[in-house]
This record gives sequence, C-alpha cells and structure tokens, in this order.
Amino acid sequence: MFATNDDLGAALFKTWSNTQRRDEIARLVEGYRNGVPVGILCKMAETIAGSRKQARKHLHEMLTQEERQAAIDKETGGMLILVKEFMQ
Repeated sequence: MFATNDDLGAALFKTWSNTQRRDEIARLVEGYRNGVPVGILCKMAETIAGSRKQARKHLHEMLTQEERQAAIDKETGGMLILVKEFMQ
C-alpha cells in the first residue's frame, strides 16, 4: 500500500480531508502549548498539511502573534531559520 516506510505518516495524511488535517494540527498546537518542541510542531504541521505554505497558514490561524514571536525568540541557529519560515 505504501511505497516506503519513510512515508507512512505523509501518505496517510494525504487521504485525510482538510477538516481532519486542521483538527490534527490543532491538536499539535495544543501539544506545543504543553511543551512539544517548536521544531516538531513545524515539521509535523508541514507533513500533515501537505506543504509548508498550508502549514504556515494553519499555524498563523491557530497561534497568536505573541505565541509565534515567542517561538522565534527562543530559537537559535538552524532551528531559528526553520521557525521563522513558519511563524513570520
């Protein structure tokens, strides 16, 4: 059914409706608010949404400007670049 084991999550998410994807990203955002690292939030949101652009859209709708800025302010190095791509 799936081409490779590396793609199990992404292949499954592609079968979901936009509502299911949004709901799952909302759960991820709640996880982030409870301690899930921002890098995991960003990469999983991208995988679930199907693209970085869609993930960014969802995160902007679900996180306040203050939450997004706080995420940026906490990061450094390569992770800062990734977080800025999603949060700004």
